[in-house]
Amino acid sequence: MSKKPPIHIADLDLAERKARAVELGIPAFRADQVSRQWFSRFSDDANEWTELPESERLDIAEKLAPELIGKVRELTTDKGETVKTLWKLHDEKLVESVLMQYPNRTTVCISSQVGCGMACPFCATGQGGLKRNLSAAEIVAQVQASARFADRGLLPNKDARLSNIVFMGMGEPLANFDAVLTAIKRITQSQPEGLGISARNVTVSTVGLIPQIKKLSEVGLPLRLALSLHAPDDELRDELVPLNKRFPIKEVLKAVWDYSDTVKRRVSIEYALIKDINDQKHRAALLAKRIQGRSVHVNLIPLNPTPGSKWTATSEKTQQEFVEILENAQIAVTVRDTRGSDIDGACGQLAARATQ
Repeated sequence: MSKKPPIHIADLDLAERKARAVELGIPAFRADQVSRQWFSRFSDDANEWTELPESERLDIAEKLAPELIGKVRELTTDKGETVKTLWKLHDEKLVESVLMQYPNRTTVCISSQVGCGMACPFCATGQGGLKRNLSAAEIVAQVQASARFADRGLLPNKDARLSNIVFMGMGEPLANFDAVLTAIKRITQSQPEGLGISARNVTVSTVGLIPQIKKLSEVGLPLRLALSLHAPDDELRDELVPLNKRFPIKEVLKAVWDYSDTVKRRVSIEYALIKDINDQKHRAALLAKRIQGRSVHVNLIPLNPTPGSKWTATSEKTQQEFVEILENAQIAVTVRDTRGSDIDGACGQLAARATQ
């Protein structure tokens, strides 16, 4: 069993950071200085921390803000607008994040677990099983690295700033509830306690862990919830999303609608279109029937196949027919931009390749 990640200021609130500093023999005000560097200036290089004494910078950094993620590989596509990074953790395990620049926003898709225990058969991450949960700081570090990348003008739009966070990388976020919630607090709290990103710009995906959806609604943050549905009938969803055998569609959708009513946010339905599996017209019609009249937006995802998989993307013609059935039912629907297909874009592919 691997040892826990080192404690980092991103695991702690401001008061806890000061207490941690004193515990380690560092004056409490140094925690404020390190917080400004790490959260406000996005700096993870102690050599840049000029407000700290030069002779003490590396020692303070090692104690309060140790390196949690090290870049193994960085792949770029879409004329530099999509950047996928493979990170190595302290225990040699690997996770991924993807930074994407759009005309009106800059989004990072982050991981919350090493692997995933949900075992969805069409998902690269799910094939490897769950290795461990990420700590809150390991999650936040992915966001901070992306904020730094954008802030330093490394995206095509030099003025871009990180604006949106989606928990849609490796892992089931709600299965790592406490760490994910702490990470969200750090992401959304004002600088320098956090990164200062609006909670309305944070999306948390789930395959439908009902107790955790209820807990999330009690938190009171206006987060966007995205339900990875992938099938409108229990028989097929039992196969595509094994958790459905425990939490069937009707119950999951009720929890999602209750969440939407509580936080006053529209819910996203994620639906990966898989050729001859879940892309039939009758399934589009059933999906429309289940969600019609709700505050919902459907994201249709052309499947990014994993190597050797029997699952593959649906045709453009069938995809358009699916879209039209939903639109005719007055349901907002978008076909997700398939970014990164040429750089092992499906979540988990890069990590899988690196361990082969």
